[in-house]
Amino acid sequence: MPPPSERSWARQLFSRFVALWYLKALGTMAFMVLFFQGYFWVLQHPMAEPVMMPTLRMDDWVPFVPEAFFAYVSLWVYVSLPPALMPNLRELIRYGLWVAALCVFCLALFWLAPTQTPLTDIDWSQHPNLAFLKGIDASGNACPSLHVASSVYSAFWLARIFRETQAPATLRWLSVLHCIVIVWSTMAIRQHVFLDVVAGVAVGWAFAWVALRWTKEHPPAPLRGLPTP
Repeated sequence: MPPPSERSWARQLFSRFVALWYLKALGTMAFMVLFFQGYFWVLQHPMAEPVMMPTLRMDDWVPFVPEAFFAYVSLWVYVSLPPALMPNLRELIRYGLWVAALCVFCLALFWLAPTQTPLTDIDWSQHPNLAFLKGIDASGNACPSLHVASSVYSAFWLARIFRETQAPATLRWLSVLHCIVIVWSTMAIRQHVFLDVVAGVAVGWAFAWVALRWTKEHPPAPLRGLPTP
């Protein structure tokens, strides 16, 4: 088999995707189940009364778009891409640990300093998908937006993966566009305000910078007997 540098970007991505695919699928599913258990526990057991997040002029610049719900829920596909494209077990574990650290950091903030988005005069019964979302989330755990933080974090990792595999620039820009649309959707469905988004971007960028820098300075040794691209 030719080395990764001599294979096409598509073959490299496919090779990464099929490596340990069963473990990635089960691990991602288990991670999400554990995350939501922690998320809803924190939502129901805050340390104090949630503080209402203030709105700024920028919040008025984003109109209410009910259809943005579909972009909002596409996050769960987007954040599943980086772990699905990890080439071996060591990098998969490292990635999972850094994602867990990001989630624990945000959940700790939600627990210690709970916040919620402002109430609106929107009739949610006219938008069943959003009414369901508001019913289970109650627009709490607002700042920083974990939706934004995780999408920004994933965008940086996908950029690295696409550079390593020499994927075309079009693919990289589509990833960035998808991230931007997810970030926009959090405000368009009134799930978050501008300050939540700014804080989420900062958290996602900070964790991505540290994680990618650490990974670069401490490259994992290859594991024998495991599939690698």
